[in-house]
Amino acid sequence: MMELSETVVLSTRVRLARNFAAYPFPHRLFDEAVARTVIRTVYDALSGLDDFTLYRLAETDDETIKRLLENNLISPALLSHKSIAAAIVNAEETVSVMVNEEDHLREQCILPGSNVWGCYELLSGIDDEISKSAVLAYDEHFGYLTACPTNIGTGLRCSLMLFLPALTKNGLIPSLKEKMSRLGMVLRGAHGEGSEASGFLYQLSIEVTLGVSEMKILSEVNNVALKIIQFEGEERQNLFAADSLSLQDSALRAFGILTHCVLLSYEEMISLMADLKLGVALGIVKGDVPALEDLSGAMLDTNLVMREGKPLTERELKTKRAHYVKSALQDIIG
Repeated sequence: MMELSETVVLSTRVRLARNFAAYPFPHRLFDEAVARTVIRTVYDALSGLDDFTLYRLAETDDETIKRLLENNLISPALLSHKSIAAAIVNAEETVSVMVNEEDHLREQCILPGSNVWGCYELLSGIDDEISKSAVLAYDEHFGYLTACPTNIGTGLRCSLMLFLPALTKNGLIPSLKEKMSRLGMVLRGAHGEGSEASGFLYQLSIEVTLGVSEMKILSEVNNVALKIIQFEGEERQNLFAADSLSLQDSALRAFGILTHCVLLSYEEMISLMADLKLGVALGIVKGDVPALEDLSGAMLDTNLVMREGKPLTERELKTKRAHYVKSALQDIIG
């Protein structure tokens, strides 16, 4: 039987904001030669660690940029500095370093499940290697200096992607958001501030970086996550006790549609997957929630285009998605 945490915390992201002491911050970086020096310095530093790919945004095609965005390897803000910006991504696409976004460096690691310490350890190695190649902007009193004051200090942000169907259905998300706010944390939709929680997905992140250590930040996120996991687990049982037949019906209907449709939009798939994942989490259907989440990510438009190796029309995307989902679910769902 799956651990409860595996069905609640779907992924972990740790991010570090850094700047080089010798150069103007990106919003005042008007010399493209200096920007190229920053990019080259970072890429050379990372080349010995892993198989990294360098994407200079000014030279990268639109489809690739869209894929990087959809897979959270770059941010929309990076595109506003397209002429001087780059992304450096490892082969597994678990680590990406955005260069010349709001800060010279936005280093991030995304790993499956609840894994704040694994993300931090991997990212620390990246950060240490870069710091050997250039002096970072650091103040003994304030810590790491960043373009946005909210990042000053450790420059560290940690966030978790949470699957909270029971808390959502039982109307408890607003009160949970208030509790998180009092703890210096934010609970948002899956795609950040202002986004909706499609598929019952939420992003939990900590806002405080100044005056606390990196270990303190990670520990607080980890501890709060454990409480949310327990809270969601209790509400799932309440939900099941209140109306198990409806939950069974929703999960099996979702499975039926996903395995028999011939046209499937991404939005419809996310909605159906949410009901199926809840069914798996409650033991109504035998399966694996992380595998279902991985499948959802693989079915993004740009990932399908990359898989096919050619452009696809909207109709073709829906057809291919329906085909691949049906095939994959035969292996995931028992």
